[in-house]
Amino acid sequence: MLKKTRQILAVISILMVTLLFVDFTGTAHAWFGWIAKIQFLPAVLALNVMVIVALIVLTLLFGRVYCSVICPLGIMQDGFGWLGRKSKRNRYSYSRPKNILRYTMLGLMVIAIIAGIGFFVAFLAPYSAYGRIAQSLAAPLWAWINNLLARWAEAHESYTFYSVDVWLKGGITLAVAVITLVILGFLAWQNGRTYCNTICPVGTVLGFFSRFSLLRPVIDTSKCNGCGLCARNCKSACINSKMHEIDYSRCVTCFDCIGKCRQGAISYSFRRPAKKVVGEAKDVEVDGSRRSFLSVTAVTATLAASHAQKKTVDGGLAAITDKKIPTRKTRIVPPGAQSIKNLSSHCTACQLCVAACPNGVLRPSTDISGLMQPEASYERGYCRPECTRCSDVCPAGAILPITTAEKSSTQIGHAVWVKDNCVPLTDGVECGNCARHCPVGAITMVPSVADDENSPKIPVVDTERCIGCGACENLCPSRPFSAIYVEGHERHRNV
Repeated sequence: MLKKTRQILAVISILMVTLLFVDFTGTAHAWFGWIAKIQFLPAVLALNVMVIVALIVLTLLFGRVYCSVICPLGIMQDGFGWLGRKSKRNRYSYSRPKNILRYTMLGLMVIAIIAGIGFFVAFLAPYSAYGRIAQSLAAPLWAWINNLLARWAEAHESYTFYSVDVWLKGGITLAVAVITLVILGFLAWQNGRTYCNTICPVGTVLGFFSRFSLLRPVIDTSKCNGCGLCARNCKSACINSKMHEIDYSRCVTCFDCIGKCRQGAISYSFRRPAKKVVGEAKDVEVDGSRRSFLSVTAVTATLAASHAQKKTVDGGLAAITDKKIPTRKTRIVPPGAQSIKNLSSHCTACQLCVAACPNGVLRPSTDISGLMQPEASYERGYCRPECTRCSDVCPAGAILPITTAEKSSTQIGHAVWVKDNCVPLTDGVECGNCARHCPVGAITMVPSVADDENSPKIPVVDTERCIGCGACENLCPSRPFSAIYVEGHERHRNV
């Protein structure tokens, strides 16, 4: 019963998380957005104390149920492990904990957070790894199926569905997602929770608390006949059946061992006083290192979330193709990010904001300093003033919640005019598209020759008023490069 309950909750959990990344209507977030906010690492980076405390208390009470029920990457690995068990039963075996590797990876994660090395944090964050898989692989498939249904509905004079664009938002992110899926899928298929108990920093931190959990799987030595069936079915490789011991720092409370024991020797019950003497000194030493790493983690959380403070941009509505991305000296980060530094310090590159952006403005960065983190570009659309979707969905505090009023008064960049591309000068035609569609009136058309009112009109940008929404860049008819483009700002400011 325990195992079935855990499996049902895990399936519901991963479906909710997946819907957040594949749903292009914004409906899923209204219902299930909370599940992104309760992921451990995003909560730490966002300094969401309530969630952090709740997850720690949950672990102290029930063990690492977070890894089996809440973490989507852990649940995904369980799926591959289940397929592996179908091909070969009783396939696992006990292995000693790789503590040096575990705490080295946790230490590197702590250093990366403190130093603001966002791409390293992104690679190790379990929730973000699953987010990239869902956004890069599942979302296009979902959109493609939706478009098939839209064509079918249109053929039957129904508009229940509508077509959406399916496009590659980031080649590097797609490659990372595919590699992550293949590697973790293979490891889980072969050896179960290898990643969770050797690499994952979240698993290491929660494993420390899990050692002191109130409820845990317990082996009754009076009933155990030493058959080892529990160890051969433990995907965490944490049951030493010869010594009748369970490594609770690695146990993910999946209840597989309880279901497999034919003697009823394993039960999920209250913690009993430990009897073991062997290796006790070693355990004490490991505990000390864990405590020191946890202390550093707490300091890291404080430092990582000590950057925050601004708002957003403005926008409109359009989608023009055949544009090429201009060379920007400074990349444009989403409204609510406050600054490139703040985004880099908090973002785990989960791609939820990219998936949620309704205008195709956000995509993963290819710049090494912010690899796979969101940046704005305006070839497909521009940032609408009434849209705050990215700031609504971010679980890590990288893009802070803002109102539409705040967004319309936040400068994330400024427009730059390129004389050589402007069609009134190159083609001798009237235009003024940029000025007509600027939502804040930052562009004025003036005669290209100061003393000649009849000369072609060209745009002049008021950089103090411009908010960098990209409406001018997106709607400029010049091809392949716009005659006006947005240069990003390191720090956002109010206008």
